[in-house]
Amino acid sequence: MPLYRDEGVVLRTAKLGEADRIITLLTRSHGKVRAVAKGVRRVKSRFGGRLEPFMRVDLLIASGRSLDVISQAESIAPYAASICADYGAYAAANLIVETADKLVSAEGERTAAQYRLLIAALASLARRAHAPAAIGASYVMRALTLAGWEPRLGACVVCGRPLGVSADGAMYLSVPAGGVMCHLDHTPESRPLDPRVREQLDALVNGDWQVLDEAPLLPETEQAVEDWGEHYLERPLRSMRLLGEGGIPAAC
Repeated sequence: MPLYRDEGVVLRTAKLGEADRIITLLTRSHGKVRAVAKGVRRVKSRFGGRLEPFMRVDLLIASGRSLDVISQAESIAPYAASICADYGAYAAANLIVETADKLVSAEGERTAAQYRLLIAALASLARRAHAPAAIGASYVMRALTLAGWEPRLGACVVCGRPLGVSADGAMYLSVPAGGVMCHLDHTPESRPLDPRVREQLDALVNGDWQVLDEAPLLPETEQAVEDWGEHYLERPLRSMRLLGEGGIPAAC
């Protein structure tokens, strides 16, 4: 079988047989890859803990007919150790890898920008650079923006009026329409948008940490991020929904 080398981040794993696992990764040069790690569940596995979610690894992979096979795996950045030691970071990391997994659906297509964004988000979580919830939410919005679903937050998506120029200054958010609406043109499914929520959403999209570090995300901001992600991914963000309910996200 032909071999190729790449680096990647482990998004999720699934048991296969008695000792193997199927590892889903987002890689730098080969996009999304699903490969078998043989014997990884044995105590004396040569892979050790290098093929767990949130780990960034250098890989040697053998191409297969249905699934590739991981021949070697060396750690580049063990984000998992730091992330799993903090519940908030762990919860946000689950949201990040779930979003990456759902957003990049096709296997084998290079997505270099998405990969760079993914490792930057996990690195920020691992070093406690900002509040975990803000890092996770910013990743969701920025990943969707890279995919072409950037919210229009500066002017009404219907008439083009800048924010605050409507009859009463009211703003509304319409996820299906792709952004904010003024009082005169808002549609029935849109909802009122607090200026503070709009500011936080804009900061999430643009990575404005000066704004995001000033105060925790408002519940309405988190709900808008969840709604935006679920609408454009066309499937629920399970990790974010569990966070909102105070549940525990999927295990490493």
